[in-house]
Amino acid sequence: MTKLIAENRRARYDYFLEDAIEAGLMLTGTEVKSLRNGRANIAESYAAVENGMIMLINADIPPYAGGNRFNHEPRRPRKLLLHAKQIQKLIGRVQRDGLTIIPTKLYWNEKGIAKLEIAVAKGKKAHDKRETEAARDWQRDKARLMRNLG
Repeated sequence: MTKLIAENRRARYDYFLEDAIEAGLMLTGTEVKSLRNGRANIAESYAAVENGMIMLINADIPPYAGGNRFNHEPRRPRKLLLHAKQIQKLIGRVQRDGLTIIPTKLYWNEKGIAKLEIAVAKGKKAHDKRETEAARDWQRDKARLMRNLG
């Protein structure tokens, strides 16, 4: 049973999500304690390639209240822990196909370790977003009609 910390719900609206991969996060002690309080935001974050490593950029983990002078920087870049083959595959897809790496979920796994689900994504154009919204509205209306009639 996994416990969700933060979810990037906007990602499905802004991007076509392709492959989802589970990655570990290199965190400091106060970051882990802040996550245990259930406070994090990955909505505006993304993953980038830096020096052959995948880094999580712009993820907000607020400072821990009892952290005093040892507290962490809230939006610092954090290294993602992946296998070498996974890193090479992601780097290839980003550089060759022009795709983006977007975090979709931040959660605790069964062992109590913080994990990040990342997905390779392609940006949607405005007409794609309208199409997605129209399909969602139709599904909602169809469900309402079925509930009222049946």
